[in-house]
Amino acid sequence: MEQGITENIYQGYLKYTGRKVLIIFLIFLLSVVLGIYALNAGSTDLSPAEVFSALLGKGDRRLNVIVWNIRLPRIAAAFIAGIGLSVAGCVMQNLLQNPLASPSTLGVSQGAAFGAAVAIIALGAGSLHSTGAAAVIINSPYIVSVTAFIGAILTTVIVLMLARIRGVTPQAMILAGVALGSLFSAATVVLQYFASDVQVASLVFWTFGDIGRASWGEIKIMTLVVGIFFLYLMANRWNYNAIDGGEETAKGLGVNVERIRMLVMFGASLITAVIVSFLGIISFIGLLGPHIMRRVLGGDHRFLIPASAVMGGFLLLASDTIARTIIAPVVLPVGAVTSFMGAPLFIYLLTRGNGGR
Repeated sequence: MEQGITENIYQGYLKYTGRKVLIIFLIFLLSVVLGIYALNAGSTDLSPAEVFSALLGKGDRRLNVIVWNIRLPRIAAAFIAGIGLSVAGCVMQNLLQNPLASPSTLGVSQGAAFGAAVAIIALGAGSLHSTGAAAVIINSPYIVSVTAFIGAILTTVIVLMLARIRGVTPQAMILAGVALGSLFSAATVVLQYFASDVQVASLVFWTFGDIGRASWGEIKIMTLVVGIFFLYLMANRWNYNAIDGGEETAKGLGVNVERIRMLVMFGASLITAVIVSFLGIISFIGLLGPHIMRRVLGGDHRFLIPASAVMGGFLLLASDTIARTIIAPVVLPVGAVTSFMGAPLFIYLLTRGNGGR
């Protein structure tokens, strides 16, 4: 009798976990299908045969450039950046016990924007290229990326130092992040006030967010940072489940909450800093991905972390594909597309109740 009950419980558990794994796999499969579509779609429509020929290295020079130098890097960058931003938002919401926590909550994006403003306005990294549609360019993209990264990391270090003084409480981190975000936004506005019209336009162009900026070298860096952080999160997935039950409960189970919070916040901010410095500011992915999957799969971080990752990659890839194709050959800023898609969807999710929380 007891053996039969145990067997039923075990079968029920397998069905429970199998459903979650299946959903994660289906989202990943959908992302692959979308990636294949994105390879074919654009201002220059390619047939599947042409894309396949280019992937095998048998296409002409034009096809190889379009597939290997333009579209494939863009697809890879969108998926990797979406994974990074989404898992960062997922663990921030858990450790800060705030459903609105995301990479921008700690002021990281604002710090990166200030760093970019310093490079473009003070160091002359922006210029007028022509009188056409793409008139404004960033003529020193690596200088802008480095200063944006420094600004983002500086924000993180200050937040963590202030939080440590206050005892590393979630409230201290959020308040410090909001304060620093406002401070860096104000500093950016002051720089813009004294800048020329070309410099202001260059800064606005950078803050739009553009997946097409990433080269294969930058994609490798993003993949390495995101991959290491993702593996660390999966290794600590049980700890995040314990923290969901409250700090006292987690500490009673032997979880070093303060240490985990500091490490994860630094890791999440580092990922955000790398992505933002290469691609510009991309909003809502860190909020939408985790919230959607939390309502579908619940709050078990064994499944929520990988689910948030694939959903974030899918959302950003879908947004970039829409940005490239909706009024081709004009490419819309991907940050604007994520905001247009994200804001109504996020409001809808909020009106549906607490879901799996």
